Amino acid sequence: MVKKFFERFYIGIILLFLYAPIFILIILSFNRSKSRAKWGGFTLHWYRELFQNRDIMNALYTTLLIAFLSALIATIIGTTAALAMNSMKKTPRTILMGITNIPMLNADIVTGISLMLIFVALRFSLGFTSVLIAHITFNIPYVILSVMPKLRQLNPHTYEAALDLGASPAVAFFKVILPDIFSGVISGFFLAFTMSLDDFVITHFTKGPEINTLSTKIYTEVRKGIKPEMYALSTLLFVTVLLLLIIINRKSAMKKAPVTKI
Repeated sequence: MVKKFFERFYIGIILLFLYAPIFILIILSFNRSKSRAKWGGFTLHWYRELFQNRDIMNALYTTLLIAFLSALIATIIGTTAALAMNSMKKTPRTILMGITNIPMLNADIVTGISLMLIFVALRFSLGFTSVLIAHITFNIPYVILSVMPKLRQLNPHTYEAALDLGASPAVAFFKVILPDIFSGVISGFFLAFTMSLDDFVITHFTKGPEINTLSTKIYTEVRKGIKPEMYALSTLLFVTVLLLLIIINRKSAMKKAPVTKI
């Protein structure tokens, strides 16, 4: 009993330190007063101010567009790469998997500076396209990591059987392979989308002065002084990600739930 009490107490302390600042931020987003030490009453004023701020709305649009495009392109490239690697022999596949894992283990600041130096060396202007290419680059390994386990669970004979029955390689892939690995592909897409939304360091080094994402815009605004609109923006981001996680987890739980026969 004592051991269980301390285990629960320990977990409770961890959760408190993790989520207490977020809940305080949410409460402050509804505070009428600009002071963080004084409660001035409930209000939605800061949310209205947020949606009327054209710079933040442009940054939100840019962030969502880059996240969607980079996740989509990285998913296509990463899935194709995973298929190619899965068909290789063990030694070259292991080497390529190790090379693929390096960007995920590497510090973001190293990746950001490296990509910036490449763009400068190629005389490639920094802007929307450079940020999109950078996000695709660091998202591809996460897609491969999500798709590879599904490919290893496949029965290779089903693909060969489809070919023997007259299906072309493309039809066999879309009818046999893709449905079996689709959950891994979707997981890779959402992981890439989330990583792109969350990124700051790589975006900071590869963006031009005329473009801002939410992370870089928040950083710029915080340097001038924390405004209540930033509390409202952070609250909306937290709630959106939380809802997405709940929906994805519920779908996964429904798929794993056993079907009862009558």
